[in-house]
Amino acid sequence: MPRKKILFLCTHNSCRSQMAEGLANHFLEDEVEAFSAGTEATRVNPLAAKVLTEIGIDISGQYSKTVDEFEGQSFDHVITLCGDANDKCPLFIGGVTRTHYGFDDPSRIQGSEEEVLPQFRRVRDEIKNWIMETFGGTK
Repeated sequence: MPRKKILFLCTHNSCRSQMAEGLANHFLEDEVEAFSAGTEATRVNPLAAKVLTEIGIDISGQYSKTVDEFEGQSFDHVITLCGDANDKCPLFIGGVTRTHYGFDDPSRIQGSEEEVLPQFRRVRDEIKNWIMETFGGTK
C-alpha cells in the first residue's frame, strides 16, 4: 500500500511545520511521506532542530521552503498548523483532505534558550501526540 503524502504548512516554515515533518517521517516512515512548507520561507529554527535531536530525530537536511515548491504535486493531506497559514493556504485540488490544527508558536517566546526550550519541547510533544493519534503509528 502506498504511503500517504502529507504537507504541513505554517507561515515561515521554520518551527512547527519543520517539527511535524521530522516527527511524521521518523515515527510513521512506513505509513506516510511528510513534507513542510510555509507561506514565506525563512530558515529552520535551531531550537526546533535541537529539541528533535533530543529525541533522536535529525532534521539538519530539512530547509525552509514555500508552498510554490510543491506546485503541481498532489497530497493526501494538507495540514495548516497556524492561523495565518490557514488563512493564506492555497487551494489544493484533487481530493485532498485539508485540515487545520493550531499549535502555539514557541519561537515567539522571549527569553534565554534555557527559558524557551521547555516551550519548544512542549510543542514538539503536542505535535508528536497529535500526529500519532491522527495517523495511527505503531511506534
